[in-house]
Amino acid sequence: MMKIKSFEFNLRELAGAMGDFGTLFPLAIGYIYVCGLNPSGFLVMMGLANIVTGIVYRLPMPIEPMKVLAIVAIAQHWTPSMVYASGFGMGLVWILFAATDLVGRLEKWTPPSVIRGIQAALGVMLAIEAIKLLSTGWILALVSLLIVLALRESRHAPAAVVLMALGIAVMFAKGQLRHIAAPGLTLPTLTAFTPREVWDTLLLAGFAQIPLTVTNATIATAALLSTYWPDRPVSVRMLSWSQGMMNTIVPVLGGMPMCHGAGGLAGQYYFGARTGGANILEGIIEIFLGLFLSVSIAGLFSVFPGAIIGAMMFMVGIELMKFAKDVRVGKDLIPLGITLGVSLGSNMACGFLAGLASHYLMSTAQRKRADRR
Repeated sequence: MMKIKSFEFNLRELAGAMGDFGTLFPLAIGYIYVCGLNPSGFLVMMGLANIVTGIVYRLPMPIEPMKVLAIVAIAQHWTPSMVYASGFGMGLVWILFAATDLVGRLEKWTPPSVIRGIQAALGVMLAIEAIKLLSTGWILALVSLLIVLALRESRHAPAAVVLMALGIAVMFAKGQLRHIAAPGLTLPTLTAFTPREVWDTLLLAGFAQIPLTVTNATIATAALLSTYWPDRPVSVRMLSWSQGMMNTIVPVLGGMPMCHGAGGLAGQYYFGARTGGANILEGIIEIFLGLFLSVSIAGLFSVFPGAIIGAMMFMVGIELMKFAKDVRVGKDLIPLGITLGVSLGSNMACGFLAGLASHYLMSTAQRKRADRR
């Protein structure tokens, strides 16, 4: 049997490192522009989290914003200290989940049909958001999609690297790069927040974030890892520990609330990531941007062509939806369909609970019919 490498540093790993940028750009812009987060701390701490995660897991492992927290923080114009407090609070929650192995028990109670339903729902959501971005420039979107399809497997010109270069070329042609400030060293600064802010942000959005992190960032991510690398499984308890540890550390120097995620993992894998090298490469890029281009980074993110990001997100959405075919035809399709439908109509937390309820109600009814015979 050929030994799987833990670290590779090549163009395909670099392309995979860029595979989940589509979910990062919009929320990064909101955190920096609306909430006033220091771009240097934001990016440097995300980069360090990526590097440490790549070394620990030796596999691609996405580091993403916690989406419920990010959306609420941006919509309600939270102060920077509230954002940092929310990350610290979520870190404590995930350390508790790991220490008690509550997340492990939740995984045992969750059937594959519900996990696949969550993944399919995430895929549909990504595809819907991608279509909105694609509509900002249909010609560029079509070219980007063709690049993805033609170069996804290329080792010499991987699709994600070509698309990033295309995006920079488009910005240059439009004259949008002229407003970038000259590179200059900017270091992260120590932050401060209060215990009251930790509790308040948990009430405002943190507790609502927990079901999404349980389902998508933990259980679904572990399931996807076992699909891609069946001989190198990662437990949900380990994922919980890493989410807890990084969120109690990164806020101190300006990091945002972070988690893993099935969507980010699918994006990394789809565009070529196969080892922990992808995380290390992404981390180096983020640290460089945070240290030397923090003055201009939000502006760069905001003018990067949305059609290119949309093309990447759309293909990742399709990648996630295809796992639904693994579910057996028959009774397992009902919990999958309910999980998918309720998630799209409401949210993933409700979809998760509805899928669980339908699975166990059907199992109970089936046992009662068997007992009558």
